[in-house]
Amino acid sequence: MKYKVGQEWNYKTRKGEESSTLKILKIEEYPEHGKVIHISIGQLKVESPESKDGFANELTHIPITEEALDESVTALKNEKVKLPNYIEGYDYWKKEFDKGNAGIFSISVPEIVDLMEESIRTGNGIVE
Repeated sequence: MKYKVGQEWNYKTRKGEESSTLKILKIEEYPEHGKVIHISIGQLKVESPESKDGFANELTHIPITEEALDESVTALKNEKVKLPNYIEGYDYWKKEFDKGNAGIFSISVPEIVDLMEESIRTGNGIVE
């Protein structure tokens, strides 16, 4: 398997976030959805009214399909890195996913960041 928990990857970033990387947090297999890879994305500049300086620099938990991740990553940066604390975000997602209220992203990582930023800006999502 290409992806392993603890890896850090470079990916096709948004303009101005070229130093951003993603980390593999957890990998799961679901019969109806296939492989789900849970990632965090760091070194971002996401507008966030909830943050002290008006920007969030990390999305700590994003569930994504393997296919969408394949289309986003460019090179493995590190084989093993320290992972952020994502358990709270994962647990919330998993509870909602099991109830049918949450999904898995099948779009590119920069598209996810754009979508999350819009959600945060309009008050439909919160990022720490």
